[in-house]
Amino acid sequence: MGYVKELRKLVGSRPLILVGSNVIVLDKDNRLLMQLRKDNNCWGLAGGALEPGETLEQAAKRELKEETGLFANTVTLFKVFSGEEFYYQYPHGDEVYNVISTYICKDYTGNLNVDHVEVQALQFFEIQQLPSKISPPDLPIIKEFINCLMQSERGGD
Repeated sequence: MGYVKELRKLVGSRPLILVGSNVIVLDKDNRLLMQLRKDNNCWGLAGGALEPGETLEQAAKRELKEETGLFANTVTLFKVFSGEEFYYQYPHGDEVYNVISTYICKDYTGNLNVDHVEVQALQFFEIQQLPSKISPPDLPIIKEFINCLMQSERGGD
């Protein structure tokens, strides 16, 4: 988060276009890993802003490791999200328009380890039993993932 903090010193809380990555982590039972965020007290995906020189895939893997303790052996690009729907104002006032590359990870190692700076809790959820309070920037991504999952289960009709 060093790069974004440096930018914020220059521009304050004005809207920034931020590029980042997040990860849809699924366990062997196809449950979705979510983290309870400290900044907005909502459940969301592991992820964050791209640092200078980093690839989107590297950012996804780094954020996953930092926030959950898990190391992604492989990730697969799901989709890139952007637009008005990804405008967000953080509780402390910073405004962003997110451009998010979302990866899916089923191949990981390590043990869950909460990053107490950004995360309150980590939990795997059944897709049909996700928490009701989901972080606004992650909600459309999770909905899109569930829609794709349902379509593939129906045979793509």
